[in-house]
This record gives sequence, structure tokens and C-alpha cells, in this order.
Amino acid sequence: MSEREILNEVIASNIPPVRPRVPRSSCSNELYNLMERCWEEIPVERPTFPKIKERLKKVIGDFGDNIVDVLFQRMEQYAMNLELKVAEKTQQFMDEKNRSEQLLSQLLPKTVAAALTRGEHVDPEAFESVSIYFSDIVGFTTIAAAGSPMEVVNLLNELYTFFDGVIEQFDVYKVETIGDAYLVSSGLPVRNGNRHAAAIASMSLELIDGIRSFSIPDRPGQTLQIRIGLNSGTKKGCKLICYTTWNVIWDSTRFGDTVNVASRMESTGEAMKIQITEETKELLMNIGGYRIAERGSVAIKGKGLLTTHWLLGSDK
Repeated sequence: MSEREILNEVIASNIPPVRPRVPRSSCSNELYNLMERCWEEIPVERPTFPKIKERLKKVIGDFGDNIVDVLFQRMEQYAMNLELKVAEKTQQFMDEKNRSEQLLSQLLPKTVAAALTRGEHVDPEAFESVSIYFSDIVGFTTIAAAGSPMEVVNLLNELYTFFDGVIEQFDVYKVETIGDAYLVSSGLPVRNGNRHAAAIASMSLELIDGIRSFSIPDRPGQTLQIRIGLNSGTKKGCKLICYTTWNVIWDSTRFGDTVNVASRMESTGEAMKIQITEETKELLMNIGGYRIAERGSVAIKGKGLLTTHWLLGSDK
């Protein structure tokens, strides 16, 4: 068949006798030039298949006799590279998601953080009975004044790292740290019957014991002393209103009163001693295994005279 006959057949078949327009940016210059030579209008100026194969081998490397195999190999390699990139991005997303969840669980109770992570609504809850721990560093103002700001930061960081390590062993929840003050609760956000008093008491004894061997950073041989106050709320004594992004909001007339009394137990206490209210003492006596001594009547702001007690130790 002559070229004229071929042209007539193309016209009859309604096939456009034009070369496809391929942008130069879509491939390498060498491969683009090879395509242009293959599309030469004069057939004798087009490279032979052995020449095309030789040029392609230089451009894309070794390949078999079937160029389709090479294209499939290229597509498989591209898909593999794409899967690796997707897996890498997915892992980065999961790592960031885990970091966000860990941060959320540090800011909020774990049960609340888990519910928020699942997209669930967290409703306010009322808690009939909880125990509150409040502690402070004796003479912290004097200690802070004797050091640089960074030394104070290092001190609090080391101290709270020690505290956090201790409270992880007990069924308690760290509510807040305010300067050198430390606020912990038990019985919320997970109810535990009346065991909250024992959890808070045992934790306090462990902290007192551990703080005796705690040394102030950059001041070898100098130790710290803390005061601890405990109080337990009854059915009329506590109510958790709601959770915020950063922490919990306490009812100023109910649960706040329980926290305030715990704070007064700390501020009216003595160094390296644990002062507890009558409510906490009764709960511990019912549980058993704790050594308690009556201190007597103590003037508490807003409450008048209250009978308080010293938590001396545990037989457990």
C-alpha cells in the first residue's frame, strides 16, 4: 500500500492525520527529542526500532523486549513510592494525634479526655462523696528569694515530677498546681465508694515519707518540708459542676467549701504533718488500718472552731 493509499484510508476512517501535542515539560528533553524524531514526516528520517530501543535504554534504563513491561514496572514503582509516602504521612498524623490525646489527658481527667476524643458530649456530674488533698511548701517564699528564677523553676519541676510519680500509684486525680501548692482529689471523676479517703491518706503518707529524702536542686544537703491538709465531702459537701478546656470548675457554695476547708487544714497545720478533718477521720476509722491522733479545736476561717486530727501513719 502506497503512502497515498494510506492517507486516503485515514481520511476515510475519519482519523485526524495530526501528531498529538505533548508539552515539553511532561518528560525529559532527551525523551521529548526522541518522540519528535519518531514523528518525522519523512519516514526515512525516523529512527529504527533498534535505535529507539537503544535510546530508551539510555533514558529509562534496562528493559525487556516488551516496552509494555517497562511501563508496568514504572507504574508499579510509582505506586510503591506513593504507598510509602502515604504511609509516612499517615504515621505523622497518628503521632500528632497521639500527642494531642496525651496533652488532653494531662489537662482533663482521662475519662473525660477519652469521651471528648470520641466526640461525645460530657455532661455535668454530681459526686456525693470525695476527698481532697492540699499541700504547700514550708518557707517557699524564703527559698525562692534565695535563688534565681531558673533555680525556682527547676525546684518546682523536680518537686512536681516527684509528686506526679507518687500519685500515679494511687486512685487519685491531680486537679491543679498553683505555685508551690498542690491540689489532688479522689472519688472523681471515677467514683470509688468510700475508698477515696484511704487513697488520699495513703498517698499523703507516701509523699511525707518521700519528701524527707528530697534535695533542693543546686543546693546539696538542703531539704524541703511540706504541710498537708485533707478533707472529705459528704452528700451536702461536694458537687462537680462541669469541665472546661483547661480544668474543672468547682461549685463555690458546695464543692468549693470542701476544697476551702482542705486548704485551711493545710495552712493551719504544721511542717511535715498531715492534718485531717473529722469527716476524713471517720471515713478512715471505718476503713481501718490508719493511726490517727486528735489535735483538738482549731479556728478555721468561716467555720469557727473545728476539731481536727493528725494522720500519723498506716498499719497496711
